[in-house]
Amino acid sequence: MSAGVFVGIDVSKAHLDIAVRPHGEPWRERRDERGIAALTARLRALQPELVVLEATGGLEIELVASLLAAGVPTCVVNPRNVRQFAQAGGRLAKTDRLDAAVLAHFAEAMKPTPRPLPDAQTRALEALLTRRRQLVEMVTAEKNRLAAAYENVRPSLQTHLQWLQHDLAQLDNTLHDEIRRSPAWREKDDLLQSVPGVGSVTAYTLIAALPELGQLTHKQISALVGVAPLNQDSGPRRGPRLVWGGRAEVRATLYMAALCGTRYNPVIKAFYQRLLAAGKRKKVALTACMHKLLIILNAMLRSGQPWRDMTLEPS
Repeated sequence: MSAGVFVGIDVSKAHLDIAVRPHGEPWRERRDERGIAALTARLRALQPELVVLEATGGLEIELVASLLAAGVPTCVVNPRNVRQFAQAGGRLAKTDRLDAAVLAHFAEAMKPTPRPLPDAQTRALEALLTRRRQLVEMVTAEKNRLAAAYENVRPSLQTHLQWLQHDLAQLDNTLHDEIRRSPAWREKDDLLQSVPGVGSVTAYTLIAALPELGQLTHKQISALVGVAPLNQDSGPRRGPRLVWGGRAEVRATLYMAALCGTRYNPVIKAFYQRLLAAGKRKKVALTACMHKLLIILNAMLRSGQPWRDMTLEPS
């Protein structure tokens, strides 16, 4: 490893733009098998302290897998964080080469901690869950169109809705089979779904998108997901506590599980009603329920104990 050498890679559909700090000429490779192999070999010889890429909806996965397999320390970061970093430094222009330079500077200044790439089985499960979300969005959109459609287009909408719902049902069966095929996933699924309010989609999402669940403290897991309240204080002002960042897909599924829990989970329901009675707004109370539910699930997976209608205190 070359201490003090940091690499930024901007990933696009066709190309990979690479920048090296503190010294080094930028270059470009094609984003294909040959280009990824050439880049991996060159970076393995360079032995950088850290390589940083932005999450690009999956375009970066093949390259990241190749770099990690070659032992090159690599981190995939949130594009929003990198853009804010660039704006803070007065860099407003945006090209592929400039983006690579910003990523290299971000790696040098911030030194984000590399996170291992999920294994192929987990990535395949994440792909199925992503496709399920897409189908649900399409079903909702078509239902909204059907409600205001003219008679001459209603048959087309109804046919498409039937196809989408059939595809969604098949996808749910595939997800169930994938989870039950793995002993480790099956055990997690049984534990998670033993909690009132936690259904199959919530359990599958937590298994795929939050593998750290049950391995971290309650404070660490809350910060990772983005449900830990953050201070908004300045001088004598004490601002409202806000939640921010984290993993959006996990927060979305936790929101639905907490909402269901306010009706059917005795612990979450009592907690929610106590917050409302204390004058908390519903949105604030529901966010607190998400936080509490996550802590409970984290404690359950750490202990391996299923739900027993009692509060599980975090350690």
